[in-house]
Amino acid sequence: MAEILVFQPRRELGARDNLKAFVALCRDQLTVFGSELRFDDDAWDVTAYIGLKGKNSALRAVFSSWETSNQQAPAAMPQPFLSFAKAYFRYQHSMKPTKAVSPRISALRALCASLAEHGSADPVAADAGVFNRAAQLIGGHFSKAAGYRVGLQLEMVATFLDEHRLCAVPLRWKNPLPRAVESAGRVGEEFERARNKKLPSAYALDALARAYRAAAEPFDVVITAIAAILCSAPDRVNEVLRLRKDCEVRQDRPGLPAAYGLRYWPSKGAEPMVKWVVPSMAGVVAEALQKLRCHTDDGRLVAAWYEANPTALFLPPHLEHLRGRHDLSMDEVMQVVFMEPAKGGVQWCKANQVPTQRRGKAFVAHFDDVERAVIAMLPAGFPYLDAETDLRYSQALCVTRRNALQAQRGTYWGLVEGIDQGMVSTGLGNRSEHGFKSVFDRLGLFEADGSPIAIRSHQFRHYLNTLAQAGGMSELDIAKWSGRADIGHNSAYNHVSDRDMLARIEELKADASVADKQLVPQVRMNLIPRAKFKEMGIQAAHTTDFGYCVHDFAMSPCQLHLDCANCNEQVCIKGDQAGEANARARLAETAELLEAARAADADGAYGASRWAQHQQMTLERLTQLVGILEDSRVPVGAVIRLAHVKPASRLTHAAEARASLPDKPAAPVLAWQVENTGATA
Repeated sequence: MAEILVFQPRRELGARDNLKAFVALCRDQLTVFGSELRFDDDAWDVTAYIGLKGKNSALRAVFSSWETSNQQAPAAMPQPFLSFAKAYFRYQHSMKPTKAVSPRISALRALCASLAEHGSADPVAADAGVFNRAAQLIGGHFSKAAGYRVGLQLEMVATFLDEHRLCAVPLRWKNPLPRAVESAGRVGEEFERARNKKLPSAYALDALARAYRAAAEPFDVVITAIAAILCSAPDRVNEVLRLRKDCEVRQDRPGLPAAYGLRYWPSKGAEPMVKWVVPSMAGVVAEALQKLRCHTDDGRLVAAWYEANPTALFLPPHLEHLRGRHDLSMDEVMQVVFMEPAKGGVQWCKANQVPTQRRGKAFVAHFDDVERAVIAMLPAGFPYLDAETDLRYSQALCVTRRNALQAQRGTYWGLVEGIDQGMVSTGLGNRSEHGFKSVFDRLGLFEADGSPIAIRSHQFRHYLNTLAQAGGMSELDIAKWSGRADIGHNSAYNHVSDRDMLARIEELKADASVADKQLVPQVRMNLIPRAKFKEMGIQAAHTTDFGYCVHDFAMSPCQLHLDCANCNEQVCIKGDQAGEANARARLAETAELLEAARAADADGAYGASRWAQHQQMTLERLTQLVGILEDSRVPVGAVIRLAHVKPASRLTHAAEARASLPDKPAAPVLAWQVENTGATA
């Protein structure tokens, strides 16, 4: 474990001398990222110290300039900012570690660029104007969501410079880039653009189904099988890539087909769980798992070999006679290393530091040297693919021999690798514009307009959450199904438009088979006889003024603090005289409060506009509820739950209100001060 050192600036020293001391501490004494780290390099390999689930490629911190960061051979940041950036990055990872390397580096690049525009790439010269320009660069380069995250990292730099006396003037700078807020409306061009960005197109989903059936190459088979699993439940791609070989769960149900699910380890805080697959997808998922096993069994076999023989090179039986040989020819070296016949043994030996000797006109190598070189190439952390969940390569579902899915490269006999997010992203078309062919490209499948199909793995999660919202699944069930620890995150994945809901209602109304359900137009609700209340899957409930609250307090505390009228988890029972009377009384009371709030807003009272907005929303909800209760088509005993409200958080509101306050309130002018200064009152 790296030693943590705390930098203490010296009061008697100026900012420049303190900066030199800070850089020296991080260069010579800190051991974060390893004591052997070459501090002067402009790119650091931090793969072994920042583990990203689902990614097997190297993770590098590249200290490149803002202008050249996307170039193939980027230029380094200018000095003296470069030394500060490296020291800051190393120090902050010891104090505030993060897996999001890119936002932290991007903030440093923007600050360096802003300083350079002001004439010097010296962090000591930073002031509020420099940071404002850096924020402007960030806002113009990134999306709102990404810009906000990079802006927070920039604020951390400003705070660090302030607290450690590393700049000439105090900063007290705050991030001006606002958090991206999802539009409250579900109509209009802005909503449609955001929705289309988060969801796969219908044409792409149809093409994926065709690709799943038509795939023949190993890479295509594996990628489409993973996509099929992602279509069955709202999983994160790294959760699928961390499935175990024996992940399937079957549970008998009396009088019903056996339930089929997969055992998952959620990646963001939720407990290990079984995600049940809907019956219509169970056969597809079982088939997809079988396809994956067919192409990954060899990888698990090799991984198990190394667990039993950690210092010996894996060889197939027909090559065992070469084990221990002192004079392997280059052809034999290639046979030992690669499954397919390959040339270039001398080049491979040089690249992997395997000593060779000349025998006449040919070269030979010692088997033991080849063995050491190959074993050294095993993945970092082997035999564990994910140490946090105790998952070994020999147990993992998505493990192959190295390069087995890449036809242009030779497949190693004795090396393994996990299928990572990069492979899935490439296979689903996200690098087609850079010349990397996807599954769809190889099979001749394109979007309706002829453009390449590209599906991001996270779009499946958004798509299934949206289907669940449209189908009326409760917020709690959606959170559990998605493996979320916070129910409040559901709203970011709900892309149901009002047009979709109205179309669905019209479709159901036109269907004679469901006409007896007597749906109320424009209101999403569940009408279930009281006798079947327990069948709703509600584990606990308590009474409220209007009916029952079905919030699961084991999942999270109440985020609304008794604002039951604006809660998705409030259910009412038609025929409950007390509840109906309270609803009507609250409706009349809210109408009066709304008028009072509007009058106060017209008079300019502070905060009245926000209160008027809230009362307007409450009035609309209560009007809907009373309308349903008074509708003769709704039978007595029906359970009514209104939806279409975004869950709020009092803590979030309080934090936003506090952030909007001035840093220091102006001091009042006292009477004696007026007299002593001679001012006119």
